[in-house]
Amino acid sequence: NSDMRAVGKWTWLTLAIQNQNRVLYDLTRRQYDVIVVGGGHAGTEAAAAAARLGAETLLITQKIMTIGALSCNPSLGGVGKGQLVREVDALDGLCGRAGDSAGVHFSILNRSKGPAVWGPRAQLDRERYRQFIQSELLSTPRLTVLEGSVDELLVSQPNPEEPGHHRVTGIRLVDGSHPILSSSVVLTTGTFLSGSLFMGQTTSPGGRMGDAQSCAGLSYTLKETLGLRVGRLRTGTPPRIVKESVDLSLAQLQAPDKQPTPFSFLNTHTRCKPEEQLPCYLTHTTPGVERVVRESVHLNCHIQQDAKGPRYCPSIESRVLRFPGRRHQVWLEPEGLTSDLLYPQGLSMTMPPELQLRLLREIPALHRAEIRTPGYGVQYDFVCPTQLTPSLQVKSTQGLFLAGQINGTTGYEEAAAQGLWAGVNAGRTALSLPPMALSRTQSYIGVLIDDLVGRGVTEPYRMFTSRAEFRTYLRPDNADLRLTPRGFEEVGCVTLRRYKKAVSVRDGLQEALMALQSVALSSTRWREKLGNISLSENKSTTLNPLGAFWQNPSGLSCAFY
Repeated sequence: NSDMRAVGKWTWLTLAIQNQNRVLYDLTRRQYDVIVVGGGHAGTEAAAAAARLGAETLLITQKIMTIGALSCNPSLGGVGKGQLVREVDALDGLCGRAGDSAGVHFSILNRSKGPAVWGPRAQLDRERYRQFIQSELLSTPRLTVLEGSVDELLVSQPNPEEPGHHRVTGIRLVDGSHPILSSSVVLTTGTFLSGSLFMGQTTSPGGRMGDAQSCAGLSYTLKETLGLRVGRLRTGTPPRIVKESVDLSLAQLQAPDKQPTPFSFLNTHTRCKPEEQLPCYLTHTTPGVERVVRESVHLNCHIQQDAKGPRYCPSIESRVLRFPGRRHQVWLEPEGLTSDLLYPQGLSMTMPPELQLRLLREIPALHRAEIRTPGYGVQYDFVCPTQLTPSLQVKSTQGLFLAGQINGTTGYEEAAAQGLWAGVNAGRTALSLPPMALSRTQSYIGVLIDDLVGRGVTEPYRMFTSRAEFRTYLRPDNADLRLTPRGFEEVGCVTLRRYKKAVSVRDGLQEALMALQSVALSSTRWREKLGNISLSENKSTTLNPLGAFWQNPSGLSCAFY
């Protein structure tokens, strides 16, 4: 399987050198169809989608080496989120194939319920995921990658024949070099839009620890020049724990599925073999954890801020203060096949580092834990998404598209879904094609975008299956049948190879249904063949297999995975 090939250091280095030469050459033109700002999950999907459409695309990121980095948890998918990953893959996005290449622990969540709400999920090897994304982008035709920071958007008078008060015509870098022009700009700034880092009582500018500080100029352009309504949100990440310092015998082992289920419809297997998968471990907080949180509140300025944090992935401080006296789950997740670190899911915290260590050691399995890097909090600006159209273009500004956390969402999967669709429409706009929209009856991506632009957000938005009214139809197993044909025939973002495979699956299913409809037996014969199931006692009734299963849906075994 070509998508499962190993991406070694020398392969990546060769691609990086080739791409660097291409950057230096292409920048002499100083103009592109699409410029994407930011190399996270939204930015990488946006840049790749625009390039697939045929648009000459420039991706600008602070560091090429951090493209595709998993900034927080080393996982992909889940309930609702797994559906988004599969839909992004059905539209030829990157994250599904990257997950298959980097996964080290695969599982289908919600298996006890119906297949419509099953959630494909995987723990990831951070290095493998980053290498896969970088390899894909650095070898994508019509896509150039530039290392740098954007200081401001170039704004001009709008086209009078289109709605809007402004038009974006390009960007200017922080270093003051020449402007770079484009027909469309996609902003995927993540937590870097006027971001601030918090740890204890210490605050510093930035969007991620270890990276360059955020650029205030871009935020100023959005608020003052374009007049957009901007809010403030917060998030956080837990400390990373040295694996050898953890007593895993005191935690409950959680094994992966025996047979990994790929995210991508192009893959029949994952890079990680079933026997190579790593387990996760479950433990819980103790009264000692709550005591440390309460004693350190006055030393934790992040938790005292008014900015809204993620309700469904709160910090341990928020959990303790909101639900006192409860025992909270803590998942100890591997960070990679060769990594010596564990990620304590559920222990995001922003208290001083010495108190973080004290808190961890109140948990039996972590009583000797050592911290490699402490947890911290981030506050950042976001643009109220009701100011966007369903194509994710800013209503008042022609050619400007927004995707990811800048729209008030949280999570890799939500960012990737928005990035892909913003990249599609930025590319179509640059190529003088009409914008496209996805209905909430067609996809979870449609649900996500419709919720954002129609209802807005008051807290970081996370996808759940309960948000989709048509979730029994919008299953993860049929995303290719729902979206791939349209992605090829109408949108233009799907390759011929993927389209042919989806059409082959669709035609095979139609043939199977026709074959089933051609068989007709009495209810008595069906009971003989299918065992003790409940069917009509009317012996004169003849049923085809679809009719038999319609009378007794529980008799139909789900073979979607």
